[in-house]
Amino acid sequence: MWTRNLTPWTPAPISGQYQQVWPRWWTSNRPEVTVSRWERLPPTPEAWSTFILVDKTRHTR
Repeated sequence: MWTRNLTPWTPAPISGQYQQVWPRWWTSNRPEVTVSRWERLPPTPEAWSTFILVDKTRHTR
């Protein structure tokens, strides 16, 4: 699982749902966004907020 924090406007390395995190890893009631691979993460209203991967997209072939 991808555990590195990603800043806003960074291209997502993996498709999936990313949750907004405050600087002290507080994630309760924070919004989740669905982002495709290499799509940029959206801006955050709070300064110093980042994103972490919560649920990786499952692809079937």
